[in-house]
Amino acid sequence: MYTSDENIATLDRTFVWHPCTQMKDHEVLPPLEIVRAEGVYLYTADGRRLIDAISSWWVNLLGHTHPRLTAALSDQAATLEHVIFAGFTHAPGARLAAALCRAFPGGAAKCFFADCGSAAVEVALKMSFQFWQQTGHPRKTRFATITGAYHGETIGALSAGAIPLYRDIFKPLLLDTLVVQGPTCFRCPYGLSRNTCSAECFEHMQRALQQHADQLAAVCIEPLVQCANGMNMYSPHYLTKLAQACHAFHVHLIADEIAVGFGRTGRLFACEHVNVRPDFMCLSKGLTGGYMPGAVVLIRDQSVFDAFYGEYVEFKAFYHSHSYTGNPMACRLALEVLNTLHHEILPNLQTPITAMSRVLAHLATLPHVGETRQCGMIGAIELVADRPSRQPYPPAARIGWHVYREALRRGALLRPLGDVIYFLPPLTITPAQLEELGAIAAEAIVSVTGS
Repeated sequence: MYTSDENIATLDRTFVWHPCTQMKDHEVLPPLEIVRAEGVYLYTADGRRLIDAISSWWVNLLGHTHPRLTAALSDQAATLEHVIFAGFTHAPGARLAAALCRAFPGGAAKCFFADCGSAAVEVALKMSFQFWQQTGHPRKTRFATITGAYHGETIGALSAGAIPLYRDIFKPLLLDTLVVQGPTCFRCPYGLSRNTCSAECFEHMQRALQQHADQLAAVCIEPLVQCANGMNMYSPHYLTKLAQACHAFHVHLIADEIAVGFGRTGRLFACEHVNVRPDFMCLSKGLTGGYMPGAVVLIRDQSVFDAFYGEYVEFKAFYHSHSYTGNPMACRLALEVLNTLHHEILPNLQTPITAMSRVLAHLATLPHVGETRQCGMIGAIELVADRPSRQPYPPAARIGWHVYREALRRGALLRPLGDVIYFLPPLTITPAQLEELGAIAAEAIVSVTGS
């Protein structure tokens, strides 16, 4: 038990194990207690205001405590908070499935509900595998991914990723995934630019598909931006070539739009930029506006659903479920998010995109910024020890972490990815707030790098 007068910092230090954190760091930088939030701002217990430049791990799409989302959640909680989704349905779930299938590029056949991003990826992997097993292709048991991929941290999703920091220690537990060299545009081995190349680096995936297509169930990819991989942005031609090759070699394409969906890249879905229609699309994070967990997998073709349809005794059904599958409150939030995106955000998104471009252009002039890159409302600043050679800082220097600390002191949450500082703010951020954020980032970078 606890009492309301106990010190929160003491309780946290004594009992909490924080995610993706070396807890020893909290000896010098204790966790900040957030007491409330509004719009793009977080408010701390000691009276500070922070710009949430990373949307609280990329989930807060429309700003904190958005009045329409809050009202929708309150109304739904007072009506129907949850019901089993096996054998039952409800209006928010059915309407959300219809809305998402209709919004999918070219239309989707079905929507399968999960409860978080990793779970959505697990659903897509299992569904693809089972489809091939039930349609006469028993050798299709493997998945392919590209270097730098991140698709979640449950075992199946981790297997589809390729970032050593998250993956290496668990190798004995993971699936036998084919990891293919992917785009590395900042230090392109071909000496090309992502903005003008034809994705010559796709030759690695082309060879992999030619050699292993008979074993591969699916290729899993994050369209346009590998977020956890230092916001690695690659040529849209790569995605186009991948979709064409997967179709030619009869391999499913799983688009992980968990981080890049819902307007983050300037379109509702990143795949829309190149008219790619993946076989499966995984969605989460911004889906519920950052209020609570929720996830779905959209299935493009009816033929996939049909492969699971039959008499009970055939045991062809997709036996996958989560306790909170199709939660009515999450679905109601998602409907409000979609409505707000379509009517308020997407038609006006070019204004903050342009403002972010101006901010990044200024940051690009700093001596230890090797590159700034942008895809819609996602911006990244890669810090380097030497700009002409693009030599990185040694990991032990923890330059990104020190910039994070300095930015907190100045009023912004800029949690880095190594030495990549990035902006992934709520889509409701104003040009003035982006300018404020850019000024804080510049001051923090100069303070740490000595520029």
